[in-house]
Amino acid sequence: MTPAKPTQKGTPHLPEDYDARISGVLPYYSSFHKETINFVKSLPSSPKIWMDTGCGTGSLVHKAIEEFPSTKFLLLDPSEGMLDQAREKISSYPAERLEFLRSSPTQEFSHKLDEQPDVITAIQCHHYLSREDRTKAIKVCYNLLKEGGVYITFENIRPLTEEGIITGKRYWGNFQLTHGRNKKEVMEHLERFDTEYFPITVEEHLKLLRETGFKTVELFWYSYMQAGFYCIK
Repeated sequence: MTPAKPTQKGTPHLPEDYDARISGVLPYYSSFHKETINFVKSLPSSPKIWMDTGCGTGSLVHKAIEEFPSTKFLLLDPSEGMLDQAREKISSYPAERLEFLRSSPTQEFSHKLDEQPDVITAIQCHHYLSREDRTKAIKVCYNLLKEGGVYITFENIRPLTEEGIITGKRYWGNFQLTHGRNKKEVMEHLERFDTEYFPITVEEHLKLLRETGFKTVELFWYSYMQAGFYCIK
């Protein structure tokens, strides 16, 4: 998620900035949520338990909770400030439908859940991690899921070639310029590639997800320098 959610090392932008900034930074960001919800709707049955890690200000859960009236949502984020924003955003819903987990990065999450989730989502949160920690984070999600459960993730993606990286940055930068960011802001954001967030290629994602143990691993969304994957345990 890129204007950026807090990491263990700092907070590039305050949580209060997040919702206002992100639509001008990530092309089709609202579609990440829409297509995630549409995909979960296509499953044979509605999830009983849905865990959203890297939940940010709770935007995905805020949209999904209306669509899945029998689902309980678990919310996890490294930032307590983000979780506070999420609590406020979805405070009108019954407490029994929501559980806010103790703040933690996915790869360090060790809380014992009462029930295994049917669905775990990780939207724009794991590309901040090193390759080692990304592997740990995905393994945590795999182990938490019940058998047959679904893991859905969206991340910033590394193009396959150096020329592709240059072209992709220019393409993405033009999007930001047309959505209200100035040249300095765009340049600073693009310079974070491989310094503050560490994207891997689609091919590397597919390999890592398969090696984690998922029996089904698919790419189902790609635009600019972001991609979405779903996996079935």
